[in-house]
Amino acid sequence: MTTDELTKIFEEFGIENEITCPQAFEISEKYGVSKTEIARYCNSRDPRIKIRGCQLGCFK
Repeated sequence: MTTDELTKIFEEFGIENEITCPQAFEISEKYGVSKTEIARYCNSRDPRIKIRGCQLGCFK
C-alpha cells in the first residue's frame, strides 16, 4: 500500500497525532495492511503518529 493510500485511510479514521492499537488492528483487517506497515507509516510521519494502548507489544 502506498503512503498516499495510508494517508487517506488515516484521514478517513480521523487519525492525526495518535492511533490506538484497536484502530490499527481495524485498519489492518479492513484494508489488508500489515501491522508492521502501519507502524512504519506512523514512524515516518513528521511529527510521528504515536501508537497508544498497544496490545502485546505488536508495535514498537
